[in-house]
Amino acid sequence: MKISKRFKAVTSKVDSKKFFTIEDAVNLAKQTSTAKFVEAIDIAVKLGVDPKKADQAVRGTVSLPHGTGKEVRVLVIAKPPKDEEAKAAGADHAGYQDYLQKIQQGWAEVDVIIATPDVMGDLGKLGKILGPRGLMPNPKSGTVTTEVAKAVKEVKAGKIEFRVDKAGIVHASIGKANFDNVKLVENINAFLATVARLKPATAKGQYIRSISLSSTMGPGVHIDKNVIKI
Repeated sequence: MKISKRFKAVTSKVDSKKFFTIEDAVNLAKQTSTAKFVEAIDIAVKLGVDPKKADQAVRGTVSLPHGTGKEVRVLVIAKPPKDEEAKAAGADHAGYQDYLQKIQQGWAEVDVIIATPDVMGDLGKLGKILGPRGLMPNPKSGTVTTEVAKAVKEVKAGKIEFRVDKAGIVHASIGKANFDNVKLVENINAFLATVARLKPATAKGQYIRSISLSSTMGPGVHIDKNVIKI
């Protein structure tokens, strides 16, 4: 694989064998964000769990204090008057049968779908379409609810969902490279505290194995998990 001069230059700024405090890792991740667009700052946490076991499939939500910096497109699947409540709360799209049909036809220009419990019977039939895209609403993430207005406002304000992947890693975008350092640090601490709180009772040994921070187009910066206060 050909490595660009830009990536070589930013990689040279990071010692891959060194572990940093959150503050220093944030500073480095921002320094290595040199693309022609405002890059996201992403975090990856390797967990000591077996994702194949249902009771160790870590999944949750966290409201980042300063949001992600990304404009989140929200669709609410609901019948009247809940659809109007959702629109008033800031949902980009809201409706019922017409959106079920659009999804069936391949439309998916949204980042989050929120649904009321009474429509899940119909929406569930689209699981093969929505599941692989990570768009299927789930009660555990707060996206299946009768309080659609509250759910829309939370998502728009920076509430994100995460789940462990097959490799035992949870990934999340915790802000943008143009965020103030303090805001990124506070977002990271909120995310890590939530992940730590969700430690499965059946998980054995060390739970948080490693933490890495990076910009969208930059190299990973290792965070010293031993200095984290959670």
